[in-house]
Amino acid sequence: MENYRPLEWTDGVLRLLDQRLLPLEVVYLDYVDADGVAQAIRDMVIRGAPAIGVTAAYGLVLAAMQSRAVDVTGMRMEIIHAADVLRASRPTAVNLSWALNRMLDRLSLSELDDSEAIRVAALNEARSIEAENARMNQQMGLNALSLIPDPANIIHHCNTGALATLDYGTALGVIRTAHEHGKKVHVYVDETRPRLQGARLTAWELQQLGIPFTVIVDSASGYIMRNKGVDLCLVGCDRIAANGDTANKIGTYNLALVARAHGIPFYVVGPTSTIDLSIISGDQIPIEERPPGEVTHVGDYQITPDCTVVENPAFDVTPARTITAIITECGVAYPPYEESLAKLMTR
Repeated sequence: MENYRPLEWTDGVLRLLDQRLLPLEVVYLDYVDADGVAQAIRDMVIRGAPAIGVTAAYGLVLAAMQSRAVDVTGMRMEIIHAADVLRASRPTAVNLSWALNRMLDRLSLSELDDSEAIRVAALNEARSIEAENARMNQQMGLNALSLIPDPANIIHHCNTGALATLDYGTALGVIRTAHEHGKKVHVYVDETRPRLQGARLTAWELQQLGIPFTVIVDSASGYIMRNKGVDLCLVGCDRIAANGDTANKIGTYNLALVARAHGIPFYVVGPTSTIDLSIISGDQIPIEERPPGEVTHVGDYQITPDCTVVENPAFDVTPARTITAIITECGVAYPPYEESLAKLMTR
């Protein structure tokens, strides 16, 4: 499948590629209101921090288009309510709130003095966020190019390609850029329990791109590092604290510790929209708890005894001390992150 797109806006309808069905089925679902978009984010029809940020922006476009308010004030109140619903759909990824706040700031301008002006501004701003996201993805890949040896064996966790970001990707975008520049890369793909985003989605994307890969179970990373030879680890991120602590898909912390034990560089890749300087450390990052059925079942098949108690955090926090560098569209940040991240954000 060439030129796959996880999100499309067409004539007032938001079409989302249902990532729950990949790689066996390629199905697009249509959404026409903000509540439906929030449910799609919550149910992980679409996922990945940058992607859900853009999706939420289009959710507010739908809220503006569906508004039945009799005046501009009422319309803005409906849009703010829709933003609250969308914001609550996934609490960890800061891109979601970032995109919603940007949309609300744009739509609050006094120059937008009628309903049609607000609708036009909403669509233009969402399109701008989407376009900027694409440019950021491509620039991150270029910024990281010198960090990728040739040849390179890379461990990648979860899914960070176009499915998660709408364009090149973050960590997977770095791999794609290296591949397109002629470097010989091979990717060890963590399956990424419990939803198997690595085995299902990253493997599918790498196959589309013609990049060699091998799927491994999450707990095999130490064995692979010790016996197969790994040059670096690349992961994405959902939120980065001011000190460099990073929230990402559950299992990232384990991978960082194993990489450090083997002296292997561990790189986090993400746009500056994931940097949250308002929080000092990862201890302040809210961690989403997902439904227990994701652990007790594989698909529709139950794999645990009845009434099994489950704890299912969707993310963990990787301490800054285990991160070699943080790659963004504005450059590469190195420790001490309190200084380097602040400098990046001033750009």
